[in-house]
Amino acid sequence: MSFPISAGLLDSMVLAIVSSEDTYGYEITQTMRKAVDVSESTLYPVLKRLQKSQMLETYDKEYMGRNRRYYHVTSKGAAQLSNYRSEWVEHKTKVDSILMSDAIGNKEKIKEEEEVLPQEA
Repeated sequence: MSFPISAGLLDSMVLAIVSSEDTYGYEITQTMRKAVDVSESTLYPVLKRLQKSQMLETYDKEYMGRNRRYYHVTSKGAAQLSNYRSEWVEHKTKVDSILMSDAIGNKEKIKEEEEVLPQEA
């Protein structure tokens, strides 16, 4: 089972990848695939949207006789990435409080039981 990926999450992941190093579309796709199932046909509209909203800019660079379009995060994109990261931490904490509650509750229950056990003489 996989969870659906929202447009905001795709945007944030692309900005995070490109913020560490200018890169091109295929490489972004390969990095994304380490975490989520995404195709190039899904990724390129995301890149265009981020470019249109001035969070990414592009430049062409020759590589082995071919021109590649590289993506670079703008200052607006870096600011948005910072917002996405803050929102992600808050979102993840809320989801974990429900999704992981059984595991967390059991650990705390075991710890409480250990503290209540009579001490050996």
